[in-house]
Amino acid sequence: MKPPKSLTNKLKAAIVLTFLLLVIFGKNILDRKNFNELEASFISVYEDRLVVESYIFSISENLFRIKLLVNHCWEESDYSHVLEEIEDYEDQILKTVETFERTNLTVAEEQFLTDFKEIIMNKLRINDYESLYSEEAGINTTQVHIYNEHIERAINDLEKLSQIQIEEGRRLADNSEKVVNRSRIWAQFEIAALAILLLIIYLLIYTSRNIKSELID
Repeated sequence: MKPPKSLTNKLKAAIVLTFLLLVIFGKNILDRKNFNELEASFISVYEDRLVVESYIFSISENLFRIKLLVNHCWEESDYSHVLEEIEDYEDQILKTVETFERTNLTVAEEQFLTDFKEIIMNKLRINDYESLYSEEAGINTTQVHIYNEHIERAINDLEKLSQIQIEEGRRLADNSEKVVNRSRIWAQFEIAALAILLLIIYLLIYTSRNIKSELID
C-alpha cells in the first residue's frame, strides 16, 4: 500500500528539519571555536607582543646607558662606582630577559634572544674598569671599540626582536579578521537556515490543518 502523499511530505520535511537543526548546532560549536581563537589572539597580542615590546624598550634603555658609561669613561672624576652601575644595568637586563623567555616565543625570537643573552652574560661583563680607562694609559680605544661592537650586535638583536613583534602582531590581526569574516558568513547561513526552518514549520502546520478539515468534512 502506497503511503499517503501528506505523510511522505512530512517525512521529507522532518529530514530537512533534522538537517537544519544539525547545521545550526554545528554552527554554534564553530562559534565557540571562533570565540576561543579570538580570545587566544587578543591575549597573545597583549602578553606576547605589546608587553614584550615594553621589555625590549626597557632593555634598550639600559643598554644605551651602559654604552654612555663606556664611551664617556674619561669624563668620570670618580670612576670607582661606574663598574657597579654597568653591572647593575646588566643585571636589570638579564632579569627582563628571564621574564621575556617565559612568553610564547617563536623560533626566530628564541634564536635572537639566546644570542642577545649570551652577549650580555659573556661579552659585556667588565671585570676590570681599567681595561677601558686608566689615568696612566688613558682610554683603551681598542677595548672600547670591541665593547661597542658587542653592544651594536646586541642592539641589532633587539631590533630584530622588535620587528618580530610587528610581524607577529600583524599575523594575529589577520588571523582574527579571518575568524570574524568566517563567523559572518556562517551567521548569514544560520539566518537563511532559520528562515527555511520557520517556513517548513508553517507549511507543516498549514497542511495539518487542511488534512484535519478534510477529515471533518
